[in-house]
Amino acid sequence: MTALPLSNRRILVVEDEYFLADELRCELESAGATIVGPVGGILPALAAIDASQQLDGAILDVNLNGEKVFPAAQILQDRNVPILFLSGYDKAVIPQQFEIVPHCRKPVPVQEIITTLLHVMQVE
Repeated sequence: MTALPLSNRRILVVEDEYFLADELRCELESAGATIVGPVGGILPALAAIDASQQLDGAILDVNLNGEKVFPAAQILQDRNVPILFLSGYDKAVIPQQFEIVPHCRKPVPVQEIITTLLHVMQVE
């Protein structure tokens, strides 16, 4: 039996589009992950980060109902938590300090998001 690729991994999902957030949650759980969230705003994202003892990765929507996710991204980056951005915008809207962070441009298949997350987390 093959082990699930995200077994024993805690993944933060920050996404304000309900259906995408729920689909991500379902697919990540199917891959073995424990989901933190999903949360749909910057304040809940910051609270989830603060409350989490361990995060192994994060999927961050860039624009959360008009607010940018970058304060949460900075905290995660400072904690060496692998992150990836989701956005309907071009990568040009992402600040230079995050230029090496992978960016999945919406609309994107959920499996592509998970594949990118596995790569960022260096999970084989």
